[in-house]
Amino acid sequence: MSDGSCCSPGRPEPSRDATVASAGAAGAAMPPHDMVRLAGGEFLMGTEEREGFPADGEGPVRRIRLDAFEIDPMCVTNTRFARFVAETGHVTDAERFGWSFVVAVLLPDDFPDTRGVQSAPWWRQVMGASWQRPEGPQSNLAGRAEHPVVHVSWNDAAAYCAWAGCRLPTEAEWEYAARGGLEQKRLPWGDELTPDGAWRSNIWQGDFPTRNTAEDGYVGTAPVDAFPPNGFGLHNVSGNVWEWCADWFHATFHRGGATDNPTGPPAGEARVIRGGSYLCHDSYCNRYRVAARSSNTADSSTGNMGFRCARDPAA
Repeated sequence: MSDGSCCSPGRPEPSRDATVASAGAAGAAMPPHDMVRLAGGEFLMGTEEREGFPADGEGPVRRIRLDAFEIDPMCVTNTRFARFVAETGHVTDAERFGWSFVVAVLLPDDFPDTRGVQSAPWWRQVMGASWQRPEGPQSNLAGRAEHPVVHVSWNDAAAYCAWAGCRLPTEAEWEYAARGGLEQKRLPWGDELTPDGAWRSNIWQGDFPTRNTAEDGYVGTAPVDAFPPNGFGLHNVSGNVWEWCADWFHATFHRGGATDNPTGPPAGEARVIRGGSYLCHDSYCNRYRVAARSSNTADSSTGNMGFRCARDPAA
């Protein structure tokens, strides 16, 4: 399936411009991020493997050069996002709209009827779902303090980054970091999904979308450090939650775009998301691969989208 709605459905409402979102005072009482410093350099971005989706624009493979940058080894957690909200009073897009998308398998059997997404009926529009109540009003964050914050839009992620004195990684930075120093491998640790029989990421096992056997230990989100890091020290860049990037999405712009520190097209209708999520399954969507890409509108939120921060290194 090449329809991106299977991965993270978007809102029908027009997206507002996140660049005007208020984030409060930058860095307000926020402890420094323990970021990984990457020296940059050249790497081969993208893939031309057949398992990719042509409409996503994964190829062609191109040589990209990046300056040094720093990036979070893990996604932003509920604990960190709660501090941001407490300091700034930020209201997320999901709270502003009054609802967000939740995958049906995470809802209790007696949950009231909800509207589904036509092209991906396992996604449900749940009133009251938000970062604090990931499965709706009856849920909370108990036991999930160190899980990635979800139900956050690109707007919300950008606001958090501005407050924390950081930014979202560019798509090229994200892929360079996710590859962990490996060249043209399918996954952050190599080509084999379960080396030595061990799961290295949180994706779907079983029959999608009705039965998740949770062989990797999780049905929904996992803690941000649940699996071993890649060669650069980054956790969960494959599976768990999709991660917002700074770039506007376009399927072909990169074919003629910059190869030195690319930042994507100057405008667009949706923002890039990378990494796949706990819903990825080879039977319908294998976008947990390191070269895979998708997108969503800047005000959309789901239970499988989060983010990590990046920044330029200190002089």
